[in-house]
Amino acid sequence: MLLANSPLTAGVTLLIVLLLFGTAFAVGKGRHKYGVQAPAVTGHPVFERLYRVQMNTLEWAVMTLPCLWLCAAYVRDDVAAGLGGLWLVGRIAYAVGYARDPARRAAGFTLGALAFGALGLAAGGGVVWRLIGGGA
Repeated sequence: MLLANSPLTAGVTLLIVLLLFGTAFAVGKGRHKYGVQAPAVTGHPVFERLYRVQMNTLEWAVMTLPCLWLCAAYVRDDVAAGLGGLWLVGRIAYAVGYARDPARRAAGFTLGALAFGALGLAAGGGVVWRLIGGGA
């Protein structure tokens, strides 16, 4: 599979990178606004929420991105991009909800987790299908 055969997945990947940048930027801005000096990661409750959003999003992105590209390679570009887009929407909802009120993070987290699960199942299914000789 050539990467050029998956432009939709590439676009979603760039949007995920933009989300990661945005969460890092929010943490930096929060450090300044709430007076939390590096390397501290505790202090003002709003800063701590911003930091958790960044770390949790990074943790999930590390698992999601390989599944996204495996799904593109072994299933289809549009399927991978669609599920990756759902993951992205979920993570944005999670980030906005958590930053406002930790009790509002569940819906976005759940959508992102379900999209990740679907990506993993699709990617795994595509790999297994190829291993057993299907879809040469």
